[in-house]
Amino acid sequence: MYKSIMRTGSFKNGKFVISLDFELFWGVRDKRSIDTYGKNIIGVKQAIPAILSLCREYDVRITFSTVGFLFAQNKNELLKYSPSLKPQYTETHLSPYTDMDSVGDNENDDPYHFGYSLLQQIRVNPQHEIGTHTFSHYYCLEPGQTLTAFSADLVAARHIGQEKGIDVRSLVFPRNQFNQQYLDACKTAGIESYRGNPVSWLYAARNKNDETLLRRLFRLADAYINITGHHCHSKQYVADAPIPNVAASRFLRPFNKKLSLLEGFRLKRITSSMKYAAKNKKLYHLWWHPHNFGSNLEENILFLKQIFTRFEQLREKYRFESVTMTQIAEEIKKDNG
Repeated sequence: MYKSIMRTGSFKNGKFVISLDFELFWGVRDKRSIDTYGKNIIGVKQAIPAILSLCREYDVRITFSTVGFLFAQNKNELLKYSPSLKPQYTETHLSPYTDMDSVGDNENDDPYHFGYSLLQQIRVNPQHEIGTHTFSHYYCLEPGQTLTAFSADLVAARHIGQEKGIDVRSLVFPRNQFNQQYLDACKTAGIESYRGNPVSWLYAARNKNDETLLRRLFRLADAYINITGHHCHSKQYVADAPIPNVAASRFLRPFNKKLSLLEGFRLKRITSSMKYAAKNKKLYHLWWHPHNFGSNLEENILFLKQIFTRFEQLREKYRFESVTMTQIAEEIKKDNG
């Protein structure tokens, strides 16, 4: 057990954390095509302003965990800040660097791979945080990559952020491929917190080839009925790591017309856990990708508004508080002097 835990008390009130994995096509390029998913990627241009507007209405803060590529305004910058040491995945198609010949010159030319204007929209709302989703959407559990290459990727992510005047201090592991052995490298690179996975066999970190259909089906069911618990975290749990583990609680699945009759169950699954966190002074961490809202934006925003309305009620009754990942890390750091 880390010494810091001995000096860490409980949260004074429940914490509501939201993180968005902001990645555009870089996050799905090895699983989807622009032909089949491009609409969702383009839809991010409407989704982010809509999310920001709703956050202003309800005074909610978000950590935008952003792929480092998206800090680049053009292809020249993207290549300039790329590390010389790149991941050598055994399955070479996993590396985004193999796609560079097909990437356009800038956001106007290629809105699937560039999103600097969206980053600027987020940045002018100082209540939000811009963290990192690694520089290249780096997979920490895939065969062939190394700790040294991961460290180089993180350095690149921090560097391009600093060049743009953004100090990225929190990390979300792409595909939730959390690797315990990499946390010291995160700390060395200046990362102060990360989003770990919920504690359940359903959510344990695995690489692509070790994922199973059974786990996917159970995760889908768990989004509607409480199979694995609330996944709300104590301050002690968050602090008991080399850097604070602002662990995930629930993935906000996007609206699905085929499952629309179950929307009430999906909402209750989230809000009941929020209430549990608020009453018991624990942390609840909701996450998704902006491109999940790239289709059916109206339905997804309406659903999010219902979540925020419930948050507002819990804030009034239990002092439930909206915070970023780095705010959690700062509170724990303060506890430990």
